[in-house]
Amino acid sequence: MKPAVLPRILAIMGSGETTPTMARVHRSILERLGGRPVAAVLLDTPYGFQENAADISERSLDYFRDSVGYPFTVASFRSAEVDVLVRETALARIREASLVFAGPGSPTYALRQWAGTEIPGLLAGKLAHGGAVTMASAAALTLGRVTIPVYEIYKAGEAPRWLPGLDLLTPLGLPVAVVPHYDNAEGGNHDTRFCYLGERRLQTLEAELPGEVFILGVDGHTALVLDLGEGTASVMGLGAVTVRKDGASVVFPAGASLTIADLVTAASPGGSAASAGASAATGRSDGAAGEAPPSRLLRDEVANLERIFQTSLDECDAPAAVRAILALEETIQAWSRDTDQSDALAQARAALRAAVVCLGEMAVEGSRDPAALVGPFVEALLAERVRAREARDWAAADSIRDRLLAAGIAVHDTSEATVWEFHQAEPVARPAG
Repeated sequence: MKPAVLPRILAIMGSGETTPTMARVHRSILERLGGRPVAAVLLDTPYGFQENAADISERSLDYFRDSVGYPFTVASFRSAEVDVLVRETALARIREASLVFAGPGSPTYALRQWAGTEIPGLLAGKLAHGGAVTMASAAALTLGRVTIPVYEIYKAGEAPRWLPGLDLLTPLGLPVAVVPHYDNAEGGNHDTRFCYLGERRLQTLEAELPGEVFILGVDGHTALVLDLGEGTASVMGLGAVTVRKDGASVVFPAGASLTIADLVTAASPGGSAASAGASAATGRSDGAAGEAPPSRLLRDEVANLERIFQTSLDECDAPAAVRAILALEETIQAWSRDTDQSDALAQARAALRAAVVCLGEMAVEGSRDPAALVGPFVEALLAERVRAREARDWAAADSIRDRLLAAGIAVHDTSEATVWEFHQAEPVARPAG
């Protein structure tokens, strides 16, 4: 049954918002909003400019229905120029929703479309009066007093700068700049931490922040869940949440339970030690949260299954190899609704195809006529036997015949030629007792 008064919840996700690793987090938030059904909507603005926007929405809806276990509807507001009926329908769905979710795309695009509309006020109303707002990836960037124009800096090479954000967190006592993808490592040999900025550019931007504003970093596949009514916060998922101010950081790991005030204290002068102590008291060292850790990231899962498949081949264990392929297919299916733009899913599919091809080659080899496989070796031995007989080396000729028979190949001499066939050995009779 839906509570008479909804809790006020804000969830900030660093990335992986539509992957198996975050399903438990979504589910826990939805369960706190009361019995099924929960009125939950997907706000599609951040990726509204993309040609595959409809596909992203469809995959997200499939994820929430199948992986999380709750149906969502789309509050479609892809552009401020949408038809008036489309706009008003989206606004009505947001007003009526108990939970609003927004995720990948471009933070600057979303902010441009929301400017001058009711959407920022509707989101703030959920946080002030009851409801849940989950903002992930690009949408999470919009929450703070200022935001990072990620696409413009990382893709187009523009100078690092801050842009005004929605500033939904300052009224909650958190004057922050939210930085998702905080632990990003996709760059390989160049630094893409801190939402693709890297340390050098983050230092430049940090020096330009207003005095009271600090950086709130959320790692990939991690959520900071704030209960605004209780004044508490918890870190869920695979990574950590970082409070950074003037280059100094305090890290709250997965499993940490703290207060919103702890986040502010961590950013204050002399506050790092106090916050670190509070974090340690909640299990900072071992990350114990009383539960098994969430699933490993897709690349790790695929690499592990590839190792199992190869080991199975080396050991000639065909059933184990097939099981590894089936597990890989199930893993791809579980991650197929991820809206992240990385190439991990494409690499997983390539691994699956390679495994299937390898198994197919083995099947072709195994289906060949055994006579065709061993024939050249048998014929070579029979040629040696002919030479032995021509030299009247009967012992050598008989030895070759006997060795072939022991290997399951019977040799028959006729007046015209010597022929051979596979021979099923007769069972040896053993005396009773």
